[in-house]
Amino acid sequence: MTKREPIFNVPGGVLATLAVLIAVHVALSLLSPLQYEWWVLALAFIPARYAGFASQLPGGDTASITSLITHMTVHADIMHLGFNAAWLLAFGSVLCARLGSLRFLAFSIMGGLAGALLFLVFNPGLAAPVIGASGAISAMMGGVMRFLFNAIDRREGYLLREQPRSIPRMSLVQSLKDRRVVLASLVFVGVNLLAIVGFGKFGESGAIAWEAHIGGYVFGLFAFGAFDAATQNTAPPASEFD
Repeated sequence: MTKREPIFNVPGGVLATLAVLIAVHVALSLLSPLQYEWWVLALAFIPARYAGFASQLPGGDTASITSLITHMTVHADIMHLGFNAAWLLAFGSVLCARLGSLRFLAFSIMGGLAGALLFLVFNPGLAAPVIGASGAISAMMGGVMRFLFNAIDRREGYLLREQPRSIPRMSLVQSLKDRRVVLASLVFVGVNLLAIVGFGKFGESGAIAWEAHIGGYVFGLFAFGAFDAATQNTAPPASEFD
């Protein structure tokens, strides 16, 4: 009997993450306008909390800690949620299958936190809220860069879906020397920096928090090795394009 591969091969950790994002969005949509505004601000990451205004903002001092994580669960509208969900399924599925659910969750949260902190560095005292899982998802993109091109070099791209743990990981030094990783990273940064010159309006309202995206991506690229427990097999053959 022929074994049939599933059309969608989504790990439980990714499905659980997606379920949380959807549940939060639905719960917020059922609130009154005043309740919705209070809860969004209480869950959002707001730099002004760390400039002495925490007690004046929804959530108070407690939100100065909790919002570092809760801001990742809130999305401005269905388009914002749908966009992040698509990237979560694309990159998160590969990463979760390689890391396992617990390491994947820790990696994602740390990536989102890194993105929020870089946003704080560039915007100290800003009262505008930052919401969305984009920082965490950017970290997933950065992490995948550490083994994506090895799979391509070995002509084993199918392993990204079937067995990502078997793909050897580039060391950080190798990644920073690989022209494809560097080019992909520069494109990612460049696209996000377009927000500075006017691009970045997304969905119904709000601009792209490019700082959070870049912070998450850099964390993912640099810190992936600390979370990756996959057994490293033989290195890929040298690329004919090197």
